[in-house]
Amino acid sequence: MKRARAKRSKKPAPKAKPSSRRAARPLARLALRTGGALLAAAIALAACGVWYVHHPRAWRAESERSWPRFATAVLRWIGGPVGDFTDAIDLTGHDAVYEYDVEAPEGSVFFAGAPRRISRPAPEDIIELKRGEFVVGWSPGLRHPVWVAYHVPAAAIYKDYGRRPSGFVKDREAPGSPASSSYAGSNYDRGHMAPNHAIFTRFGEAARRLTFQMTNVAPQAPALNRGVWRDVEHRISDEWTACYGEIWVIVGCIASTGREIAGTGIDIPEAFYQVVVAQTGYDVRAFAVIFPQDVSPGEYPASGLISIDELEELSGLDFFPELASFLQRPLEAELPTRVWPVGFKTALRRIFGL
Repeated sequence: MKRARAKRSKKPAPKAKPSSRRAARPLARLALRTGGALLAAAIALAACGVWYVHHPRAWRAESERSWPRFATAVLRWIGGPVGDFTDAIDLTGHDAVYEYDVEAPEGSVFFAGAPRRISRPAPEDIIELKRGEFVVGWSPGLRHPVWVAYHVPAAAIYKDYGRRPSGFVKDREAPGSPASSSYAGSNYDRGHMAPNHAIFTRFGEAARRLTFQMTNVAPQAPALNRGVWRDVEHRISDEWTACYGEIWVIVGCIASTGREIAGTGIDIPEAFYQVVVAQTGYDVRAFAVIFPQDVSPGEYPASGLISIDELEELSGLDFFPELASFLQRPLEAELPTRVWPVGFKTALRRIFGL
């Protein structure tokens, strides 16, 4: 007996669904295009920032008066750190470097003589106080240094663990030296001129104690003292000596026109400067930076670059009076656009705080 077979219903075959991988391809292409555009925009903005910060101080000051405030703020915000890094790896900027056929004055406090007064605003009462590895140009009238010269040999002999003398002390050998308490309640730091870190790591504890005398400090706004000023000091002692050997420094301040710490007669300077010079073989390189008291906390050293000639006009001092004129003229006239490069590894250590 034959059994009837049930007929199978013919259903239409299901359509193939597109694979998730195939569906994601347009999204991936869109993401790549968007990411590429954002990367290109970021690179362009960084390049504009680096271009901006490599202009002279006077040009940037004028641009901040005439350009939209938002634009200059963004250019400075991104150009500062990016330019600092590209300068450090020798990709951007230029130095003032000239050949000199005279050997470097190794072990001397001065590179080419002590600063000399040539005009105002430098006072006429400057007294030289010799403090071993640094020399103070002290003004009894201002009751703070006009300048301080020091040198930093390449080799750091002593390890600085952050231990410091208990406090600042009055210099009883200097007329007009204030007591440490004179700065109390002033809202100004006792700003070191010859830095204790550089002096201690090269010359030891006895030399460091001398940096805590009140003849080695001047009233500095905290944002300046603990910000870009300290940054330059540490680059001198920890980075540039490793690249360029012994370094000679003159630091100082531009006196105010009547501002002082109340009841003390201590002048509150308008601005502070550092003049830095090194000689590697026959190459002499130098730069100068100046920063006002109201400098922003996140400022970078290159923002304060100034020609040594211009700084001499502002300060009333001649910084290298014994330097041969054929070198002094071009070295002091040139305006570098960067502080000294240190190489890729050191630049990365600086960024990550290593």
